[in-house]
Amino acid sequence: MDFLNFKLLWGIVVGGKFKVEIVQLPLPKGVNIIIGQSHFIKSTEDIYEAIVNSCPSIKFGLGFCEASGDRLVRYEGNDEELRKLAAETCLKIGAGHVFVIYLKDGWPINVLNALKNVPEVARIFAATANPIQAVVIETEQGRGLLGVVDGYKPVGIETEEKIRERRDFLRKIGYKLK
Repeated sequence: MDFLNFKLLWGIVVGGKFKVEIVQLPLPKGVNIIIGQSHFIKSTEDIYEAIVNSCPSIKFGLGFCEASGDRLVRYEGNDEELRKLAAETCLKIGAGHVFVIYLKDGWPINVLNALKNVPEVARIFAATANPIQAVVIETEQGRGLLGVVDGYKPVGIETEEKIRERRDFLRKIGYKLK
């Protein structure tokens, strides 16, 4: 019995019915994704403002899954293609209060602290340019985001040579002093 079938069986055994789904998220070349959870319709505008105030030149699209009321995917951004992609990805995840941000011409590191300081933001699940999957649970009430699979599993521990390469790279791109 594989892990997901065991978890499904466990959920039924203890009285709750649920299913777990792995949702592959689209990630165009040259684009980063941030996935988080917030708690209020005001989030779309506050997250928009946090991003543009942190990095005015960044291009982005933002989608937010409303969990009550109209239960729509709300979306904003300054790049029409990324706005559409963020809205479609939110709908694909379909979990209450989850938001998805696609970024280009900038990096998550440029906006993460500002996002964490938005009062409605409860958590950040991932900020990456790696292939990414959402682990979604569905119950009779709705869907929730359990977490993400960000990239691939490690194949080993870095060597002294790889340590030097990492440190040199960070200095080359200007994130550390030379």
